[in-house]
Amino acid sequence: MHSVFTSFSPRSARTQTSCRGPRFLTRNFAASVAVGLSLASAQAMAQDAGTAPGASANPSGAANSSVYDLLVGTYTGSGKSQGIYVYRFDTANGTITQLTSAQAVNPSYLVVSRDRQHVYAVNELPGDNGPASQRGGISAFRFDPASGQLIFVNRVSSDGNDPAYLALSPDGRYLLTANYSVASNPGGSFAVFPLEGERVLPSVLTVHHDGNGPVTGRQDNSHVHSTVFSPDGRYLFAQDLGADKLYSYRYTPDGTRGLFGPTESRYTLVKPGSGPRHMVFDEAGKHAYVTTEMNASVLVYDYDDGKLTLKQTLPMTTPGFKGKIGGGAIHFSPDGRFLYATNRGDANEILTYAVDASNGHLKLLNRRSTMGKTPREFAIDPTGRWLIVGNQDSDSVYFFRRDPQTGELASDPKKLEIGSPVDFKFVSPS
Repeated sequence: MHSVFTSFSPRSARTQTSCRGPRFLTRNFAASVAVGLSLASAQAMAQDAGTAPGASANPSGAANSSVYDLLVGTYTGSGKSQGIYVYRFDTANGTITQLTSAQAVNPSYLVVSRDRQHVYAVNELPGDNGPASQRGGISAFRFDPASGQLIFVNRVSSDGNDPAYLALSPDGRYLLTANYSVASNPGGSFAVFPLEGERVLPSVLTVHHDGNGPVTGRQDNSHVHSTVFSPDGRYLFAQDLGADKLYSYRYTPDGTRGLFGPTESRYTLVKPGSGPRHMVFDEAGKHAYVTTEMNASVLVYDYDDGKLTLKQTLPMTTPGFKGKIGGGAIHFSPDGRFLYATNRGDANEILTYAVDASNGHLKLLNRRSTMGKTPREFAIDPTGRWLIVGNQDSDSVYFFRRDPQTGELASDPKKLEIGSPVDFKFVSPS
C-alpha cells in the first residue's frame, strides 16, 4: 500500500510518503493529546448509548419512547434546500412536524454525539463540477434535543475533496471523515479531527490511499467512501470504492503505536470493479456486511480480531436486470434480525434480508420501490415501526410502516417533500 500520512497543527503541516507502507508523523502528538478513556470504558459507553447494531453514532435514546427528533441532511446546490432540517416524529401514529432548520452547504452526512448535545455534518464540496483546489468541510453544531434547535459552532477543512461520511471514535475523542474525492488530486483519503468541547479542531492525521480499479472513469483513483470502527473499538475499516479494497487500521489512542496504523494484512480485496461503499457490523461483532456500489451486491464476512473472511455474496438486482445500478446504504433493524440495503440507478429499491443468527448469512425476503429516484441513505426508528428513505433526485422522503416481526414494509408509505434529502438520524428529545 502506498499511503501518505499528514499530521496537521493549526500553524504548520508536514507530509511524507513511503512506497513501502504508511509512515506516521506524530510530532509531540502524545504530549499534546491526553490519554482518554480506556477501550473497556469506551465499549461500556457505547453499550450505555443503547444504539442499534451498526449504528453506533446514532444515539437515539430509549426505544420505549414513541416521539423522536428526526434530523435530515441534504444537498443544497439546487437551491431547494437550506441545509439540515429537524422534525418531531411520533412513531405511534406517523405524525411529523417540522421544528427548525439550520443553514449549511451540502450537509449530506450527519453524526450525533452520544450525549445528544452536538451534531456534526460534512460539507460535501467541491462536487462533480467544482474546482479540484476546493476542499470540503466539517461543521459542528450545538443541539438542543428538547427544542430541536441547531446552533452553528465552527467549521474546519475536511483536508480532502467531497467528504461523504462521518464516524465518531469509540471513546468520543475523534471525528473521522471519508473524503471520496471526485478529483484525482488529492485523491481519496480519510482524516481525523479531535473534538474539544463544542468545537471540532483541525485534522491531526490524513491518510491517502494510492490505487485504482478496472472501471475507467469511476476507479481511476482512490475513493474512500466510509470509515467504520469494529465493535470492539480496536480497528477502523476504510471502504475504498476506487481501489476495490477494505483497508484495516489499528486504533491505539494511548499513542503507543501511533493513533492509527495499518494491520498486518493491511486490506481485504473485493471483486475487481465492484466498488465497496458502506459497512455495518452485527451486534455480536462476529459478522460484517458491505454494500458494493458498482455491481450492487451485499457481501457477508466473518469477523475476528481485525480480520475479514468472505462467506457470502448476494446480488441486489433481479436476474436479467439491464438498467443502471448503484448499491448504497445498509442498516440493521433495531433487533438485529433483519438487514436492509438500497439500490439506486434505475432500480430505486430497498431490499429486506433475514439474518441467520447461527452463521450471519442473509436470505432475501423482498424488495420494495422507494417511490422515487436515487435513494441514498435511510434510517429505521428506534422502535422498529418505521423505515424512512430519501430520494435525492425526486425531492421526497417516504415513511414506510414496518412490521417488526416479519421485517415487511407496508405498500402505502407517507410522503414528505424535502429538497435533495440524503441522510437521517433519530434522537430522543428527552
